[in-house]
Amino acid sequence: MRERLLVLGGGESGVGAAILAKEKDFDVFLSDRGKITDRYKKMLDDEGIQYEEGKHSFDMFFEFSVVVKSPGIPDSLDFIKAFHEKEIPVISEIEFAARYTDAFIIGITGSNGKTTTTNLVFQLLETAGKDVALVGNVGDSFALRVAKNPATIYALELSSFQLDGIKDFRPDVSILLNISPDHLDRYEYNFDKYADSKLRICMNQRSGDKFIYNANDQKTAERIGQIDKEVDMVSFNMDALDTLESTFQWNNKALQGKHNRFNAACAIEAVRSCGLNEQEIQDGLDRFTNDPHRLESFLEADGIEFINDSKATNVEAVYYALDALEGPILWIAGGVDKGNDYAALDELVHSKVDALICLGTDNTPLINYYENKIEKLVSVESLELMVMQIKDWKQSGMKVLLSPACASFDLFNNYMHRGDAFKEIILKNFRTK
Repeated sequence: MRERLLVLGGGESGVGAAILAKEKDFDVFLSDRGKITDRYKKMLDDEGIQYEEGKHSFDMFFEFSVVVKSPGIPDSLDFIKAFHEKEIPVISEIEFAARYTDAFIIGITGSNGKTTTTNLVFQLLETAGKDVALVGNVGDSFALRVAKNPATIYALELSSFQLDGIKDFRPDVSILLNISPDHLDRYEYNFDKYADSKLRICMNQRSGDKFIYNANDQKTAERIGQIDKEVDMVSFNMDALDTLESTFQWNNKALQGKHNRFNAACAIEAVRSCGLNEQEIQDGLDRFTNDPHRLESFLEADGIEFINDSKATNVEAVYYALDALEGPILWIAGGVDKGNDYAALDELVHSKVDALICLGTDNTPLINYYENKIEKLVSVESLELMVMQIKDWKQSGMKVLLSPACASFDLFNNYMHRGDAFKEIILKNFRTK
């Protein structure tokens, strides 16, 4: 009798898991209480996979022997707890996919910088001619690639939500960039629980595996003793990257800033495990292109540089952006505040920020903190008003930086929508005709 597998969630992760389950001869059913997009419906229909949308048929859920849960579904839901009570395994797509591949896996996590680092690992390997796939929290579904287009190496970005659903998953190389407060609503507003989730990336590693981590990160340092002593542990100090600086050329603007040197150090150490030499690494560094919305310099006009860093949705990410740039900076921040503590930015703001535009429907936290610290400060609720203020305050040599420190959901659908809208209106108003 075929084993029955339930997939919860009809997005990239869930559909990929369902297709892999069908390939492995499971009796698979997918359920999504929301609407499944036409693209994913077609993928499911093409594979002959049964599914439902707009509801969960709870009465049939406990007939399945294993559940693959999409990362957006919290473990705190009552019906998820019920699976555990009935001893029905609930795993992530990552755990499920890893069971069906012997490929070399480089897993990358961290509160900030994981997409940049994963892209860098992927592009360094691809430039060197390796058979590598970009998967996980960025790129394709890991499970879908294992099912339909397997690679010999996977550059796998991992969120804390994905790591919460692993049991035996073991990357050959794991990278933990940093741990700073984020997504705490999923962890009972307990920072230690979130940090423990991040450390799960290396919990199954053993002799012959490599764990690359940030020696400056306090939460990581507190947990180093939990790691198998036979794992090859490699640490990098954010303030001591001299060897890296002297070995490679750093002409690529996509890698500006100390934080990106650190990301690169971790990526380089990882790809050396795949046999890349110095010249192959340099070629990859020279050709590297990052995803949009990450310290993305997209226009220079009238001596002003415009930079879209919309992905910077927490204070630590803003710190990296301000640290990477020379002043004077016209800083644009705001959105849905996460209870931010802006004190970590004080020195950088004092030395580099000339003006602050608070963009959002409720800018009270930013205004309260900075009204006596930044002389030029204004609150606006639209991009049009933002543009008017930029025109009033602009000066040659200035960097205009969108680095919000906040979520985007007050005025925009997500950080990508915010970044795209910012670029569009800036190009419309400032690009030389």
